[in-house]
Amino acid sequence: MSWIAWIIVGLVAGFLGKLVMPGNRDEPQGWLGTMLLGIAGAILGGWIWNIAFNRTGATGVDIGSIFVAFVGSCVLIGLLRLFNRRGVA
Repeated sequence: MSWIAWIIVGLVAGFLGKLVMPGNRDEPQGWLGTMLLGIAGAILGGWIWNIAFNRTGATGVDIGSIFVAFVGSCVLIGLLRLFNRRGVA
């Protein structure tokens, strides 16, 4: 996938991930954070997809790649929230 495709898929997946799991004021927001979240989610989702189904995950700008990146973004948001709890003893 080209870097432009990663950016497009990352923006869409990050936006969808933040739409489903909006978070609070303490979490970083903005288009750059959303794009980076989506790109990292695409990488994580592609890795999970490859392990779980033995198929390539994000392959281009299409619905399947966006879905894989969206799932990866949601998993990434959940992991970040799990390990970034403040005030937990």
